Amino acid sequence: MKSGTIVAAVVAILIIVAVVYFFTQPSPATSQSKATTPVQSVSPTAPARYTVIIATGGVGGVYYYYGGVVAGILKNFTNIDASSIQTAASIDNLLLIRDKTDPARGVYYCGTTLPDSAYLAYTGQHDKFKDKPAPIAILWTMYPNYLHIVTRSDSGIKTIYDLKGKRVSTGAPGSGTEVEALLLLQVLGIDPAKDFSKWERLGAAESAAALRDGTIDAFIWSGGLPTSAIVELGASLKQRGVSLVLIEVPNEVIEKFTSKFPGLASRGVIPSNIYGTERDVQTLAFWNMFVCHKDMPEDLAYQIVKAVFEHLDILQKSVAAAKDTNLKNALLYYGGTIPYHPGALRYYREKGVLK
Repeated sequence: MKSGTIVAAVVAILIIVAVVYFFTQPSPATSQSKATTPVQSVSPTAPARYTVIIATGGVGGVYYYYGGVVAGILKNFTNIDASSIQTAASIDNLLLIRDKTDPARGVYYCGTTLPDSAYLAYTGQHDKFKDKPAPIAILWTMYPNYLHIVTRSDSGIKTIYDLKGKRVSTGAPGSGTEVEALLLLQVLGIDPAKDFSKWERLGAAESAAALRDGTIDAFIWSGGLPTSAIVELGASLKQRGVSLVLIEVPNEVIEKFTSKFPGLASRGVIPSNIYGTERDVQTLAFWNMFVCHKDMPEDLAYQIVKAVFEHLDILQKSVAAAKDTNLKNALLYYGGTIPYHPGALRYYREKGVLK
């Protein structure tokens, strides 16, 4: 064979090798992530790629942003096809997990939820889950939600008992906020249908807009700190010469609530610098859960938890409330009524936070 022919053949072989190498390597955009955290091998009948849909909450609430960032982490640092959707929050999310998860197609819903909503749904005590309880498992504990009782300085509302006879929003239908608001009103002996001059059921952004425009006197909201809709409301009211006011939940009400509903809430404080209020405000705090369908494959649950906890810096820089999402708090509900997913527990054992 002539030397020119030999050289040409060698060059051709090198080109083929280079092409094969290029197309078998991770893309540059994802080489740092997908190469290091691939979804584990699955059975021959399992889908080649899983779809994970994260149900969040309304625009203006922390759930919406938290879930969106988690979806972004999964999309960028695993080969999971992840996305997030806006919902009415906790109860809505639990219904989606129960009714829309489709293992045959590899579609799994996850969601953010308040502990009281999760407990009532899991045990079948909520009307929408009476005949078919929520088949959920916990992936991690997220951060505490604080019950906000929001009004304005010209509303005439000074204490929690002044809500009687006023125009009040108790959260979107099917939301965890609504569940908590109604539990609180039950403790107070207030029937919203009879004791409010006007009873609204609006989400965070809608409630804030209604209070700003004077069509309601107060609203109840359960969310992380800060909740952007309330921050924006405070700025808007200030421009109108009115102040944002948060109403305190007094000691006797906290004691009654925690006695009547043990394990759901604890005493919390919203610092004055969060919304620019005159003083710190005592209220009820509820630790949120990030949950999935109990039948999610163990390897998939493991990869979700691993990806999020190995990129907490992204989540915490994007969502202020996520500063409390960490390994120390992740297992706060371990040993409780609702089980943790085996895939999540596998990761926590690897990290040494669970023996």
